[in-house]
Amino acid sequence: MKIVIIGGGPGGYVAAIRAAQLGAEVTLIENKFLGGTCLNVGCIPTKVLLHTSELLDVLKNDAKELGIAISDYHGDWPKLQKRKTKIIKKLVGGVNGLLKNNAITKIMGRGVFLNEHQIKVITENQDETPVIDFDFVIIATGSKPVIPPIPGSNHPDVITSDTALSLDAVPESLGIIGGGVIGCEFASIYNAFGCKVTIIEMLPEIVANMDADIVKPLKEKLLKDGVEIFTSTRVESIQEGPAGLAVRTSSEAGEKIITVAKVLLSVGRKPELETLELDQAGIETARGAIVVNKKMQTNVPHIYAVGDCNGGVMLAHVASAEGIFAVETIMGKRSQIDFKTIPYCVYSKPELASVGLTEAQARASGYEVKVGNFPMAVNAKAMIMGETTGVVKYVTDAATGEILGLHMAGPRATDLIVEGALAIRLEATVAELMATIHAHPTVGEALMEAAHAVNGEAIHLMR
Repeated sequence: MKIVIIGGGPGGYVAAIRAAQLGAEVTLIENKFLGGTCLNVGCIPTKVLLHTSELLDVLKNDAKELGIAISDYHGDWPKLQKRKTKIIKKLVGGVNGLLKNNAITKIMGRGVFLNEHQIKVITENQDETPVIDFDFVIIATGSKPVIPPIPGSNHPDVITSDTALSLDAVPESLGIIGGGVIGCEFASIYNAFGCKVTIIEMLPEIVANMDADIVKPLKEKLLKDGVEIFTSTRVESIQEGPAGLAVRTSSEAGEKIITVAKVLLSVGRKPELETLELDQAGIETARGAIVVNKKMQTNVPHIYAVGDCNGGVMLAHVASAEGIFAVETIMGKRSQIDFKTIPYCVYSKPELASVGLTEAQARASGYEVKVGNFPMAVNAKAMIMGETTGVVKYVTDAATGEILGLHMAGPRATDLIVEGALAIRLEATVAELMATIHAHPTVGEALMEAAHAVNGEAIHLMR
């Protein structure tokens, strides 16, 4: 069985390894860099910068309370950039090692369909490798930042998330267009390094895809730290002015000009498909994405598409899960994928994490809902860490007690959300969570307490 995988990101390289494990002859084609967007200009470098920004926040706001006396400190942006590059290099090397270990043929270049059974590869110097025949193909080419049609968005000081990770220096001020996950994470990073940050969001709230009760603590923290947030606001144009970039906005309050040194476009991403020549293989697309069925199969039965390129949920862990699922389907194994268990995370301070239905979504779906909230302010471990901002919230079916959603704001939320994902996967009830012993003292205890709170029985809350 010959399987060709186009794209070496978290969808592609994970699929390649799983295919090799199952005995396939695997060729992986990657145009830019192993690890894809996530490892090189996405998840990993962003979290490296966020980790340091979190430490700076602790030194600024909590050091004295934690018993740390420091008279002078500052963020060293160039040194942090070197650390980021070092971690990326190490992880890319690890992926390369895994490919070799699994006897996967790697070709660096651009994969182009000749027909539905053959691919050629064009390398950086435009050389073409021999034509590759295949039994199956998995397309995993990922995505790229959306450039909105705003006049002035092509100015050199208007950047995307890719560029924002590697600026030579921290700008004096930054306007972020888009208050979603990426926008809020970059707001946290640059604000911690002394940059004046302004978020401009067209929707009524930032991070609009998450439960409002967990977004509120993040918004309050950003505002407290001096980040300006304008919601229900449109950007009409960006122009160069005497003091920097003049961002003209409009809202119900009227027009406003916001002057900043740089503008970050953070309004989303779109599938990366332009160079594949999909029409040569007769592969169907819609709204700029490859059309797939529930098996990740395109309209050409032996060609699959996973990750961002199929226009589904654009998260690295979803791409990996889809890659494994597609390979196991091809290789005849019984395989499952449950999109109800996808965790959504924001690596800000406080961290946000969410899985399953929000309260609003559950009510809109017709459920009679019961919720349980437990504040981080009374969790012992959160007190010890000095991170008492946040809440744990369960959304449950009142009739059965089944957990429909878990939503968290607070320390280690992105690590702990897996408990909610597993609970939803197993159709667990709050009674089962309550009966599960949680270690003390841990932030995880707040999950057990919030389960008790669904029935008004939280132990460590006043009646």
